[in-house]
Amino acid sequence: MIKKIALITGASRGLGAALSERLSETHHIIAVARTVGGLEDLDDRIKSKNGTATLAPMDITNRDAMSQLFTSIFEKWGTIDFWGHTAIHAPPLSPLSTIDLGDLDKTISTNITATALLINFISPIISKEGNALFFDDPCNGKKFFGAYGSSKIAQMSLVQSWANECKNFGPNITVFKPAPMKTALRARFFPGENKENLLSPKSEAKRVLATLFNP
Repeated sequence: MIKKIALITGASRGLGAALSERLSETHHIIAVARTVGGLEDLDDRIKSKNGTATLAPMDITNRDAMSQLFTSIFEKWGTIDFWGHTAIHAPPLSPLSTIDLGDLDKTISTNITATALLINFISPIISKEGNALFFDDPCNGKKFFGAYGSSKIAQMSLVQSWANECKNFGPNITVFKPAPMKTALRARFFPGENKENLLSPKSEAKRVLATLFNP
């Protein structure tokens, strides 16, 4: 039996890794992230479940690398059935009056420009019956969230435009607002938070995929 193909961008940890593990039961995983060690650990966990993965230690902001990746995907598999986009850059929280412009550039490049770039590359090869999954993190106007919050609003606007453009012919594009999770990103934003009530990325990945495939 030929498995479906799932591309996970931001796969080395957190929700991206959890989605990869869960989907590896039914899909071959193409795992994209910058952290080689995290990808190798993910690969070990997938193999322990008798799943398979192709590791792609790449930066999604590198246009040449992304072009080569999608060319390779097309040449080897011809199509993608699922795309889960969890890659994100979250700059340190700070007042706008003291924002680091280098961090702002990286935030825009990762969260906005790379999202548009990936949509451009994936559109010709994702199955019309396939699924593209994105995650919202609304923090519009919250103090100290100026850079991150504005980049998420712009990212979601891109995704919504793509979704409206694809309504009549696919793929299916879904945006989820995940519950608060025990992730490195959340720990950076809320270092003193009581973590007892936070969900694990694995449990949230299970819920999200169940909702998506068994509505």
